[in-house]
Amino acid sequence: MEWYENRILSAKNGTNPMVMVEMKAGFAVFGDVQFLPGYCVLLPKHEIFQLNELPLVERTQFLSDMALLGDAIIAACKPLRVNYDVLGNSDQFLHAHIFPRYDWEEPSRRAKPVWLYDEANWYNEDTAYQPEIHDELRNRIKEELVKLMTEK
Repeated sequence: MEWYENRILSAKNGTNPMVMVEMKAGFAVFGDVQFLPGYCVLLPKHEIFQLNELPLVERTQFLSDMALLGDAIIAACKPLRVNYDVLGNSDQFLHAHIFPRYDWEEPSRRAKPVWLYDEANWYNEDTAYQPEIHDELRNRIKEELVKLMTEK
């Protein structure tokens, strides 16, 4: 099995190369695509269909971890704002997308959900994660996240 065929299991067994940090409720993962630099995902520690299936304490921790990852992205990327999406429409397991939004985006684009960007951004080699291009930013986000988790 390739790591991307089951991202949660591969995060748990240490074979998901996109994992930056294990958090209380999940795994902070750097995005496979970086057309919005600093895009990350929070994966839960076990496969569950939706947020509402988690007991309240775990649900609260997942949402807290999501916001903490957003704080790290803000510190590392200095975006205009951060968007949070918990959808589960394509990958039908709980996960949260954390997207930095920038002032260099077209204003009409910035006012809309990320999902309305051209679909090619999700499959284009130019926007795909490349360690030599993206690891400096990935490491800054990771450092900020570890610092925030230590302070918490």
